[in-house]
Amino acid sequence: MQTREFSPNLKSKIDELSLLKKSISLGTVGFESNLLLAPMAGICTPPFRLLMEDLGAGGTVSELISCHGINYDNKKTHKMLAIDSREKNIGIQLFGEDADAFAKAAKVAELRNPKFIDINMGCPVRKVVTKGGGSAMMRDLKALGPFFNKVKSAIKIPLSIKIRTGWDDDDVNADKVIEIANNEGVEWVAVHGRTRAQQYTGLANWDYIEGLNTESKLPLIGNGDLHQPHQVSKRLAQTNCEALMIARGCLRNPFIFLESLMPESETHHSYFSGADYWEVVERLYDYINQTYDEERIRLVQLRKLVVWFAAGFPKCAKFRGEMFKVKTLEETMRVAQDFYLAIGNSSKRINFDETFMSSGHG
Repeated sequence: MQTREFSPNLKSKIDELSLLKKSISLGTVGFESNLLLAPMAGICTPPFRLLMEDLGAGGTVSELISCHGINYDNKKTHKMLAIDSREKNIGIQLFGEDADAFAKAAKVAELRNPKFIDINMGCPVRKVVTKGGGSAMMRDLKALGPFFNKVKSAIKIPLSIKIRTGWDDDDVNADKVIEIANNEGVEWVAVHGRTRAQQYTGLANWDYIEGLNTESKLPLIGNGDLHQPHQVSKRLAQTNCEALMIARGCLRNPFIFLESLMPESETHHSYFSGADYWEVVERLYDYINQTYDEERIRLVQLRKLVVWFAAGFPKCAKFRGEMFKVKTLEETMRVAQDFYLAIGNSSKRINFDETFMSSGHG
């Protein structure tokens, strides 16, 4: 199955904004933009990663993958390691608490030819941290050096980590984690500006993230509360971080990696129309069909993203209700086409004070 080309109109918009990209290097890895896609569980699959690269993301990271699932030869886990040959700057993120198991799994992941391996040290979910993985790893600083060393020694490609500011307000220690990482050959660090105790509530502490840049010898990526193009554009203009990482923001605006490159004053109105969104849906449909054989998986993957993309448009609630009634891919695409082509140049209106995906994404 061939992938449909974007129309000349949409392609010209993408090309125009792509000229504003700033290519960067983090350690020994080059990225086409300093705006990267954050790892999100159940979302950062090959079709979505490919689409975000098409729409301006300078690099992507897989959803978090269990090192134990890899080592137990779990078929579902091994499928999560898949990388499409068209992906350019993709890293695989693993989680786990045992250094030997992690190193063994990292070797397996490396065989899929990612650009780098990333250690998840930020996931706040109970089932991960109670076993000592995710953000719980930040609580035992003495164990981190040997852990990083063992994983780094097991692979030939770069190693990065994604962390939080700390466990809670009484244990904010990202600076110490970064120092250990630097001593053990980790090439860069992504910092989510919340503690584990915050989960995804409250605000990201960007003052703390920016303060880390004055001391860190490693390149830093800032992450947290980058939900709208004007927020990202403003942060880009003042940050000391080498790059920014966008998570939930791209679910409600797939063009955020491009629109955020514009000056903040120009980002409050969408550059893209309903017809542009429909073309994005069509390309996502192609990527999903090229990746998955089962109709049920295709439907689940497509439907949730198509609904998220619609957020803020007129009559999106009605559209969401209709979408979750459809039973086939054909119906899904028909309903989506009718909705997006009827939008015209209507602007999105999203209440960003409402909780969105608060259980574990960015």
